[in-house]
Amino acid sequence: MDLNRATLIGNVTRDPESRATPTGQTVCTFGIATNRQWKDKNTNEVKKQAEFHNMVVWGRLAETCQQYLKKGSRIYAEGRIQNRTWDDPTGQKKNRTEIVLESMIMLDKAGANRGTGAAPTSSAAPATEPSAPDFPAPPTDSGEPEINVEEIPF
Repeated sequence: MDLNRATLIGNVTRDPESRATPTGQTVCTFGIATNRQWKDKNTNEVKKQAEFHNMVVWGRLAETCQQYLKKGSRIYAEGRIQNRTWDDPTGQKKNRTEIVLESMIMLDKAGANRGTGAAPTSSAAPATEPSAPDFPAPPTDSGEPEINVEEIPF
C-alpha cells in the first residue's frame, strides 16, 4: 500500500483565486507559508527558514476557501502532493509541485486579524472592526458535552 499525504499548518500567502472549469467545476488556488526555527550548534545563532507551498482546491471546499480565507489567515491543511509538467508558450518545459487540498481547518478566531497577517498587539479594538463576525456563531445548546482540549489524550 502507498501513501501520499501532506499535512501543513501555516499562513495563507495570497488571497485565494477561484475560477470554473469548462464543465462548471470550481477550482481555487492559493499559497501557504510554513516556517521553521532552529539553533545553529556551531554559532548558537537562531536561524529561520520559510517554505512556500502551492495549494489547489476543488469543488465545495474551493468555494469555502474563496469565501473565508484571506492573505494572512492561519490554517491546518491536509491533502496529497501532486507534480505537474507542461510546456509554456515559448516551448520551455515547466514543473510545479502542488498540494491538492482535501480537508482544511481555519485556525484564526472568527473575524480576528482577517487579511492582515498581523498578530494582535493590544486588547483595544481596532477602529475598523467589522460590526458582524465573518462566520455564523455556533449553536449554543447542541445537547453534546463541551470538549476540553486539555483532556484530549494526544
